[in-house]
Amino acid sequence: MWQEALVGVEVVLLHASPVYYGLGVPKGDGSAVILIPGFLASDVYLVELYAWLSRIGYRPYYSGMGVNNECPNLLMERGLGRTIERALYETERRIHVIGHSLGGVIARSIAGKHPEEVATVITLGSPLRGTVMHPKLLEAVEIVRRQILENNGKSVLPSCYTGRCACSFLSTLRRKLPSTITETAIYTKTDGLVDWRYCVTGDPEKDFEVAGTHVGLAFNPVAYGIIADRLAAARD
Repeated sequence: MWQEALVGVEVVLLHASPVYYGLGVPKGDGSAVILIPGFLASDVYLVELYAWLSRIGYRPYYSGMGVNNECPNLLMERGLGRTIERALYETERRIHVIGHSLGGVIARSIAGKHPEEVATVITLGSPLRGTVMHPKLLEAVEIVRRQILENNGKSVLPSCYTGRCACSFLSTLRRKLPSTITETAIYTKTDGLVDWRYCVTGDPEKDFEVAGTHVGLAFNPVAYGIIADRLAAARD
C-alpha cells in the first residue's frame, strides 16, 4: 500500500504531458461522459479528468451521487440516476461512462442495465471479477456495509455490499455486454489496493496495462491517452 503515496508524482507527470493539453489525442464530438468516483470518494478528486475531457471536446458530467459509501442500488435511484437521465436528455445521444475503482464496477453495472443507452464503459482499477483487496481496505468495506444496513434497514438486503447479494446491481453487473458497447479495463500491476488480476476482462483487446498506482489511475497520463482513443473508437 505504501506505493500509493506516489500518486503525487503521477499528478506532476500528467501536467507535464502533452496529452493533458489535448495534443496528439482524438478530439471529442460533444457526447456525454459520466464520471463515477471510487469507494469512500466524491466527485471532487475527478476534477482533472473532468476538465481534460471538456478540453478535448466532450461534455463531462459528475456523478452527482455524493460520497460513494452507499448501496449501489440506492445510489442509482438518487443522484446518479438523475445525472444519467440529464445527460441523455441534453445530448440526445448515447453516453460514455468512466468509473474509478468501485466507481468502475458501478459503471459496468450501468452498461449492463442500459445497453441501448451506453456507447462506452471504461473502468480504472475496478475489481470486476471479485473483491480481492488490501486487508485495510476490506476492513473499511465492512464498516461501510454495517452502516448501510443500520441506516437503510429493510430497504436493502441482509447481504448488501457483498458478493453474495442478490440485488439487481449485481445481476446487471454479470450480464454480457453487447458488441455495440466499447468496453475498456485499464489496470496497473503495481496496484496497492486491489489485486490487478480481478480488474481485467480477460480479453486482451479490452484490457490495457499502465504503470502507476491505484489512486493515480485517475491522474495517469497514459490512461488519459487510452481513454481518448477508446472514446474515439466507440464513435468510429
